[in-house]
Amino acid sequence: MDKTFRAFDPHQVLLLPPSLDDWLPEDHLARFVADLVDEVLDLSPILADYTEKRGYPPYDPRLMLRLLIYGYTTGVRSSRGIERKCADDVAFRFLAADQAPDFRSISRFRRRHLDALADLFTQSLHLATKLGMVKMGRVALDGTKLEANASKHKAMSYGRLVDREERIEAEIAALEAKAAALLADAEATDTAEDARFGVEGKDADLPAELDRREKRLAKLQAARAQIEAEAADKARAHAEDKERRRQERAGSSDEQAVTDAGSKAVDTARPKPKAQANFTDPDSRIMKNSDGAYIQAYNAQAVVDEEHQVITAADVTTNASDALNYTTMLDQSAANTGVHPKQALVDAGYCSETNLQAANDRQLACGTDTFMATGRLAHDEQVPPAPRGRIPANATLKERMARKLRTKPGKAAYSRRKAIVEPVFGQIMTCHNGRRLLLRGEDGARGEWRLLAACHNLRKIFRHAGTAGLAALAG
Repeated sequence: MDKTFRAFDPHQVLLLPPSLDDWLPEDHLARFVADLVDEVLDLSPILADYTEKRGYPPYDPRLMLRLLIYGYTTGVRSSRGIERKCADDVAFRFLAADQAPDFRSISRFRRRHLDALADLFTQSLHLATKLGMVKMGRVALDGTKLEANASKHKAMSYGRLVDREERIEAEIAALEAKAAALLADAEATDTAEDARFGVEGKDADLPAELDRREKRLAKLQAARAQIEAEAADKARAHAEDKERRRQERAGSSDEQAVTDAGSKAVDTARPKPKAQANFTDPDSRIMKNSDGAYIQAYNAQAVVDEEHQVITAADVTTNASDALNYTTMLDQSAANTGVHPKQALVDAGYCSETNLQAANDRQLACGTDTFMATGRLAHDEQVPPAPRGRIPANATLKERMARKLRTKPGKAAYSRRKAIVEPVFGQIMTCHNGRRLLLRGEDGARGEWRLLAACHNLRKIFRHAGTAGLAALAG
């Protein structure tokens, strides 16, 4: 062959040690994350947790934080996945300075500092605000269902719990009676015992079986208590709200009567037979997702600013309905940014008499004009035109909101809702691999969702300002 190729020797020994810094482009996301952790973020809440001087030195928190932020930003969220990337991926090796923490160290660090990691969301929002990426002119509020780290097949309804509990109690009683009879005979029937259980046997089979059933019974009783407590809390809140509304109509105020109504409701509260509890993650709930499938999930909420799709508030609830989160989420957004938005766009899942009144009060108090859908539309359904003339004096809040959305300004404003918030959820699900939570419990789910929201904001900052903008903030 006459063709000459460039020299290629896989076994060539390097004369000088290689530098990982030379292996990444100057505008790489990993460099942004490294500068972010080293120069910009406040790590004092994490560092303050290390007070014990004894023991083997742990990994530097900066190293672990670099790996977690870059991992969550690029969709590598599991501790084992990050450990593998530290060996296989140049960017991870650059961030870890060629160290390789094992997955247990990564997992323990994430669990230990979950609150501080969740606080990165607030820091990312403040950075975006300093860069002029948050205007708070128009925001959109929405929720999405995140799969819990638990199978829905590990859940049991209240009706089945009661039935199974009674059955296991009967089995335990029978086993205890059988064990008592065997133990009573033990001294007089050693030979028979040896023949039955073996020479080395100590009739341990029955106690082990008894122990398994007692542990199972304890789990069932805990799940039953959880469902009953939730039913009592729900009944109390409903009765107290009903009594307050009755007093408002009557023009009176009696908090003792409200408390008594709640206590009376608790005494008569009974869970629905289909109310469920999950043994793997008791805080999670069966919820219906956007595809119409029922999954074991949490309801993740987010408020998104229109300007650069920066998340200004993020939270997780165990209630499948969005309606309970309207006021709390907009309040959290205002607290995080220090500014109330001029417009808030919310879909029909938030529509309720309480929220419509809260929207009216919010406009008077804060100047936030809420556009809240009053009913879901089919894909081929069009919003009817606004009626002409004055609004009837006896029109309800829902009728007034529906009329408002049918005006030209209302339709123009509400048409922006999906374009603001839906892409954010899509980016978190795909780019960050955030469809399924890794941590269990409501606190774990909330911390992980806020970490995902922080990484979403940081990716927006990287796309908008890059490492140069970050350097300006650090300076």
